[in-house]
Amino acid sequence: MPEVLQSVLQSTVDGIAVGSIIALAAVGLTLTYGILRLANFAHGDILTLGAYLAFLANTTLNLNIWVSIAFGSAISIVLVLICEKILWQPLRAKRATSTTMMIVSIGLALVIRNVIVLVWGAKPQKYNLPTFPAIDVFGLAITRNKMVVIVAAIAIIAGLYYLLQNTKIGKAMRAVADNPELAKVAGINVNAVIIWTWVIAGGMTAFGGSMYGLITNLRPNMGWFLILPMFAAVILGGIGNPYGAIAGALIVGISQEVATTCPAALGELQKYCIGTEYKLGVGLVIMILVLLFKPQGLFKGTI
Repeated sequence: MPEVLQSVLQSTVDGIAVGSIIALAAVGLTLTYGILRLANFAHGDILTLGAYLAFLANTTLNLNIWVSIAFGSAISIVLVLICEKILWQPLRAKRATSTTMMIVSIGLALVIRNVIVLVWGAKPQKYNLPTFPAIDVFGLAITRNKMVVIVAAIAIIAGLYYLLQNTKIGKAMRAVADNPELAKVAGINVNAVIIWTWVIAGGMTAFGGSMYGLITNLRPNMGWFLILPMFAAVILGGIGNPYGAIAGALIVGISQEVATTCPAALGELQKYCIGTEYKLGVGLVIMILVLLFKPQGLFKGTI
């Protein structure tokens, strides 16, 4: 296999793994916007918090990694529900504007991030996991953790699809997203839908953060750096559409990895390569292009 093609395919595999993580978080982001009309900039730091709580359980409590991930996701859900009770619910009751809610979410993001730094420090951390050699698949090196991330993301997304399409709460969430007032008149418990929205969004996002910790070191600002790709995925897929967000996340994840690939076989052309430090810029370019040419996104923006 030519080296350039092999490098592109390797980056594609890496992009699918990263895109799967972005997808888990982007679904939560698009659900909170679609149902609560909240552009939650603290969403990325919830991802970071879930990863660090799993790290706490894994390294301090010496729990199995999957038990640790479940622990991190569960505690994150509790904290998200506390924020709903003491922060978002009162703001909605006072009919706070979307701008006010967005500014509050940025403040919440800063609080979460600085608490993480206070407790765990600013240095990179990693889970206490055994190391395995990468598996060679047609010349591509695929680590077991990346395979786990992709499979786990598929399983979680399949579960979400079933919940939204076939359960009572899923149908209620779709109704509230379409028309909250009409849903209330029809007898749907909107408050229960809001609670379930936070449970799903917080759980999936924290789980995504834990998955991210399987393929990279944990850093207090990692969720903040992922918030732009999350919004890019949400906008690309159609705001409020969880399935569109998944597709958008995969496109963004693969684009970021492939666009910054620079194989040695390019020789002198390597000087024209985009450095890996510009990965976020790729997500920003995608978001700008979508807003300019198809602001409604690739898919209809509805749950």
